[in-house]
Amino acid sequence: MILPKAAIALRSHARVTGNIVAPCASFSTSSIVGGKRSSFDLPDPRNLMSYQSSLDYAASQKWNPQLSKIVATIGPTSEQLPVMKDIVRSGMRVMRLNFSHATEEEVELRMTNLKLSKGRHSVFHPDSEEEVVANTGESSVHKNVRAVLLDTRGPELRTGKLAGDISGHETVQIESGSTVTLCVTDDVRDNGSTASHLFIDYPKLNRCLSPGMKVLLDDGAIILSVTEVQHGDNGTVTCTADNTGEIRSRAGVNLPGAVTDLPAMSDKDRVDIKYGMSKDVDYVAASFIQTADGVREIKAYMEQCAKELADEGKWELGRPLPLIISKIESVSGLNNFDDILEESDGIMVARGDLGVEIPIQQVTNAQKEMVAACNAAGKPVIVATQMLESMAKNPRPTRAEVADVTNAIYDGADCVMLSGETAKGKYPVQVVQTMNEIIASAEHFTKYSMPGPNLDARDRFVKGQAERQDRSVDAAVAKAAMTAAEERNAAAIIVLTSHGVLPRLISAYRPNIPILAFCPNAKVARQLMLHRGVHPVHIDDLLTDVVGVKRPARAIQYAKQFGMVQEGDNVVVVTRETACDELTHDFASMKLATVP
Repeated sequence: MILPKAAIALRSHARVTGNIVAPCASFSTSSIVGGKRSSFDLPDPRNLMSYQSSLDYAASQKWNPQLSKIVATIGPTSEQLPVMKDIVRSGMRVMRLNFSHATEEEVELRMTNLKLSKGRHSVFHPDSEEEVVANTGESSVHKNVRAVLLDTRGPELRTGKLAGDISGHETVQIESGSTVTLCVTDDVRDNGSTASHLFIDYPKLNRCLSPGMKVLLDDGAIILSVTEVQHGDNGTVTCTADNTGEIRSRAGVNLPGAVTDLPAMSDKDRVDIKYGMSKDVDYVAASFIQTADGVREIKAYMEQCAKELADEGKWELGRPLPLIISKIESVSGLNNFDDILEESDGIMVARGDLGVEIPIQQVTNAQKEMVAACNAAGKPVIVATQMLESMAKNPRPTRAEVADVTNAIYDGADCVMLSGETAKGKYPVQVVQTMNEIIASAEHFTKYSMPGPNLDARDRFVKGQAERQDRSVDAAVAKAAMTAAEERNAAAIIVLTSHGVLPRLISAYRPNIPILAFCPNAKVARQLMLHRGVHPVHIDDLLTDVVGVKRPARAIQYAKQFGMVQEGDNVVVVTRETACDELTHDFASMKLATVP
């Protein structure tokens, strides 16, 4: 599947990478002999982490957070407070709530426990009488600043309930070569499905299928080939089973290559989104997005919900709406990707259903094109599904899984996601720790040994900016900050932001150092979490109670207390200033400094 602009964005540029050597390594030192590498610089990533053998922060170590973020699904095995605390400390930056399964009681428990889980990534209260723990930035008054992502079930197709399935756990076997008739009428639904007649909950099924097409049941466990289509209202679709397998009640149905007119939101999605807004979720991951119109429909619905919730006293007018992360998991989503990306706040590469909808051999190629297009647009992208799947049962990942996460970082992903591994797996804490260490290893390698992938991602954004003709003040100072930080070998870029525009732009230039964003608004801070390298801190006095000329120095002081920088580090401080009497517009400024 070729995405028009994404394919262009993916073009890489040849770079010299073999002769770039890291300054140090834990068990190996690279050197160049006769123009060839004599050994590899491959440090143990555990030595790069803030925690060592335990989950307690190393008091003697400066905090070096990973740039790419982890989105972790919280479920039955990870929702209790002791486990949640360890998951937060291990590196979870965004909590995913899967509304295909979660109840309201479970959601409220998980959100409550997330707020109770402290971490270095937390609200800083400089005037508090509580003593800040050295080198960790923690105190008893800290509140968690991590984001919450509501993942909708989406408009999906399913088979009906099986005949006689009282328990809900019965199955019927479909034999290879047998004839299976797909029906949409109420009588088949009410009487129950059988191995020869299956109810499908999509009345227009016969309009989107033709002989030769495939129908996949239960994530491809059973594959049907369409042989005959009956036209007209409630027309049946006759198929032949390609393989033998068992089918359960309410199994998922995929129609590879078919174009459907499913709505952007199901009735359940509407209820869930409004409920999530009442709980102030930060992101909505919209499932099965097929067109840009679907994104606009969801956005309009959230605006309507905001007004209704405000009337009920559950929403403050002017509060930022949840950001929309469009999940691409169908052929239609790929065909309309450029328009969807333009309307969305971010993209999730949902490889599960996508691997059923398109040839599985093409999923990796589609992933690379989508990530490249997001890099060019300067919008965050999450790579999801089965990244460390084996760790749901085993304490160590497979080599292929480690390579999968590593390559997602090389591709330019802002975030990588864990699903069942943390929601229902046996090792929810270890899997987050493992993923964070894989990220650390990949980022160290691209920073010191092979910078090509990261520089390519930056070039994609630069070209995208040129196409958009973005000559704004924010864009100019963001580029300058990235350049200055690299020239000065800065330890961090510190940004004072009210609306989050500057940190997002700086992140898009992909500097290899953390971007510490001080925000007066907690919601703005949380909605920066998906962006690579941005580590937001909610602090409400820096842009309101501190005189403008003193803000950079105060920000550096806070960054030092937070554990992000230490004495002698070079830093770049970027601010957006309010216009004075001589100016008609706000202006941005950049300052270079060394931490005292």
